[in-house]
Amino acid sequence: MAIPSVTSSLISQAASLQTNAAGPASTGGLPGAKSGSGNVPFADLMKSMVDQTDQQQATVQHDLKDMVSGEATSIHDIVLNASRADLAFRLVMEIRNRLISSYQEIMRMQV
Repeated sequence: MAIPSVTSSLISQAASLQTNAAGPASTGGLPGAKSGSGNVPFADLMKSMVDQTDQQQATVQHDLKDMVSGEATSIHDIVLNASRADLAFRLVMEIRNRLISSYQEIMRMQV
């Protein structure tokens, strides 16, 4: 897969997440998400994202073991998988940071 297609794929996923934040019209093809009028609990969405990130990290570890042992066929695919796993991890961490920041802001509110 070429870098421009990965970039466009990530941009389209970000756009679909932004659309989902605006309203529950579609789920953007996220695993475990329901389409149409069904609402997906936020906890299920986050669990799906964390599981997907964990799967990508495990794939990279397996690819690196193959590379070290000389069984890897394409260094390009390994680097691409590592970049995807890194981006997924950064996304999950940014969402976590924003959630914590939002929680702290709500806790500072005076009632």
